Amino acid sequence: MHSETEPKDFRDQAPPLLPAARIENDAQALEAAHEVARVAREEAALRDRERQLPWRELELFTRLGLGGIGIPRAYEGAQVSYVTLAEVFRIICAADPALGQIPQNHFGILNVIDNVASEAQKRTLFEGVLGGRRIGNAGPERNTRHTLDVRARVVASADGYRVTGEKFYSTGALFAHWVAVKALDEQDRAVMVFVERGAPGLRIVDDWSGFGQRTTASGTVLLDDVPVAADMLIHNGRLADVPSIQGAVSQLIQAAIDAGIAQAAVDDTIAFVRERARPWVDAGVERAADELYTIAEVGRLQIELHAANALLERAGRVLDEIAAQPIDADAAARASIAVAEAKVLTTEISLLASEKLFELAGSRATLAEFNLDRHWRNARVHTLHDPVRWKYHAVGNYHLNGARPARHSWI
Repeated sequence: MHSETEPKDFRDQAPPLLPAARIENDAQALEAAHEVARVAREEAALRDRERQLPWRELELFTRLGLGGIGIPRAYEGAQVSYVTLAEVFRIICAADPALGQIPQNHFGILNVIDNVASEAQKRTLFEGVLGGRRIGNAGPERNTRHTLDVRARVVASADGYRVTGEKFYSTGALFAHWVAVKALDEQDRAVMVFVERGAPGLRIVDDWSGFGQRTTASGTVLLDDVPVAADMLIHNGRLADVPSIQGAVSQLIQAAIDAGIAQAAVDDTIAFVRERARPWVDAGVERAADELYTIAEVGRLQIELHAANALLERAGRVLDEIAAQPIDADAAARASIAVAEAKVLTTEISLLASEKLFELAGSRATLAEFNLDRHWRNARVHTLHDPVRWKYHAVGNYHLNGARPARHSWI
């Protein structure tokens, strides 16, 4: 076993490219998600405990064709509804939210490509994904003012471009065939370049030591004058100028991950109370499941989980409705607000359910052999992506003052 505080290894070569099935509709996508969840659930607790990366489970995700379900039909993708996309992530994350988070940026980047890439780039990148390629993230950087502050640089070269920089929180990069790198070009414009795994000068370090979402490999990407093909640069900075639902789609997936974490916590609470917990001495009952206050608290958790899931589904329907028509600034704002409302509830129920688990299940539930603390650790770490206090602000400012939220991937 490796130390949790030291880099485990460098992965300088691309993972094998496996043939991917073609999913054609929403029903097939949901069926595939359930299959991935069934396999992922088997050793999810063990992988978390030992920080074992979910290669087998992610490759199943890819082979079943789930990586391509967000690609438009015009490019031979399934283009499933946003309701279905959220449900796919919720299903898988209820089994293993670390596994579910790995392709999160893959889907966000597909949406960026659809919004700002050229037709030729879309065909190349979408065809690659349908053929089994995974896209990883190399956007955020440490020691900058905020997550949108980027210092990596791209310069023109004789045969394309060269990119240099250092990234962190690079979820998906270790597992990817293309690493999507955010940088500034020579005119200080925001760009995204797609780096081939195995390219000289690219190193990926599995040094993610977060106490939750342990097996996402969300660590460091090092880029030292890495070559980039001439047709693999897109101007993602244009997203700030053109109304779209790119940010809302990214946030919808984030909310679905949290909903999955909440579902797992509630399920494990119920199972533990039924099978292992003891009633409180003053309750006057034989089983913990018959204790009145426990019954009421489980009822409350279920109601709040159902409410979060209902708002998640509603947000998906709003995105489906808006995506079917030309998107203006008002429509983009409405999409972001609908998702923000869902994100508030999925954040709060994931934290509440993973905490209540121990209150209701009792001291025995804290034993390491059960590893039930992974639910709270996962909820606490994943919900830090975008502070829920800013969701409340965005929703209130929209309804009270008609203020449209900012355009980026965190709203």
